[in-house]
Amino acid sequence: MTKTRNALRIASLAAILLAGSCAAPINDGSGLSPDGALNHPISVMPQNESIALPFSAPDAGLMPEDAARFSAFVAAYLERGSGAISVSAPSGSEASAAIAYFGERLASLGVPRDHILVGTHDGAGDSRVQIGYVGVVAHTEPCGDWSKSLADTADNATAPNFGCAVQQNIAAMVTDPRDLVSPHPMTDADATRRQTVLDNYEKGKVTASDKTQDQSGKVSDLSTQ
Repeated sequence: MTKTRNALRIASLAAILLAGSCAAPINDGSGLSPDGALNHPISVMPQNESIALPFSAPDAGLMPEDAARFSAFVAAYLERGSGAISVSAPSGSEASAAIAYFGERLASLGVPRDHILVGTHDGAGDSRVQIGYVGVVAHTEPCGDWSKSLADTADNATAPNFGCAVQQNIAAMVTDPRDLVSPHPMTDADATRRQTVLDNYEKGKVTASDKTQDQSGKVSDLSTQ
């Protein structure tokens, strides 16, 4: 009986050791990390952004569709641009009018005047006004490395594609790629709101803001009966 118990103990210990060996890499020489973000890092790099728009002084500047494209382009610059935004008009009789027009439109859309660079270019091949800036983009290497068979798991190594899709999605969805490098600076405290809360606290009143019915968090008015 004792020999049988010892044999069972040895068999159990062997099973535990075998299970543990399956959970740890035997010889992971792939050089890959279990962290997919390290295997597929996101690079934040500068990228030139530009748009070319036809301008006509007699027609009061831009057509409605071009004006909408211009506004969207400027909004992207204010959100992701770095440095100045340039306006280059084709040299000729309308160059001054085009520069003045776009300069004022940029200022009205929120671009600081000291961030607006203007100039002219030879418009022989293209008579449109060129607007451009240097933006930043988030970039990752393309996925699709199937060099390792996913059915071969004896070494318990990280697959080459592990984490790649997640990193691609983050790079595609991030609004401002610069947030991946460093956070935005904190804004100033709301002194007015702070004083209101302190006054209510000293008077024994509720310090939280009043919530509207839409902010109640209530999902539905349907009865459960």
